[in-house]
Amino acid sequence: MTIEELFNIGGGVAPQKPQEVAIAMGISLALNLIIATIYRKTYKGTRYSQDYVQTLIIIGVVTTILIMVVSGNGAVAFGMFAAFSVIRFRRTLGQSRDLAFVFFAMAIGMVVGARLYSMAVIITAIVGTAIYLLTKTDAFAPRRASHMMTLRMTSDMDFEALLKPVFEEFTDRVQLVSVSSAQAGMMTELRYGLQLKVGVSTPKLLEALHLVCGNNRVVLTPTGNELDS
Repeated sequence: MTIEELFNIGGGVAPQKPQEVAIAMGISLALNLIIATIYRKTYKGTRYSQDYVQTLIIIGVVTTILIMVVSGNGAVAFGMFAAFSVIRFRRTLGQSRDLAFVFFAMAIGMVVGARLYSMAVIITAIVGTAIYLLTKTDAFAPRRASHMMTLRMTSDMDFEALLKPVFEEFTDRVQLVSVSSAQAGMMTELRYGLQLKVGVSTPKLLEALHLVCGNNRVVLTPTGNELDS
């Protein structure tokens, strides 16, 4: 069996007409524009790249063209496989989901290139909706400290007993990060990760903390650090 026969198992596919190629490219462009929009709407990082989003669209459309060109032509398919095997990504992706979007765009490009237009639309709608809902509901998010708190109390104070009522009233979760002495051992400096309850008033929390620590220094800083399970 020759290489061409191997790639043509199942029979060949009639060459596409220019009009059909143009329609497929138009559908692929439209669907990949939707994918790019979903990526932009759901992106949460700090390294958003316009270049990456435009590349997603290009990858999807080019994949459609390639699938239509190699369809039913084993020799061309083998040649393209050999050529593209030497290509390497030169850009470090910022998030794991960036790679997933690359595969998403390529998959839609392949399905459109196979002329399964209805399936491509359905896949884009289902996967796109799933991505949007997972992002907006913050599904599977780790437990995070909403604030980091640093405060000082005199060394003779039982900080655990004094702070416990405050934490029960204002927080859902607390993690002691560090304990250290200050001012020649006269003060104890405490650092906590706090997950505040929904709707908690920060001024009221600070007021309660000042009461229990004798009006000593209290620093409350918003953050996104993960809390241990």
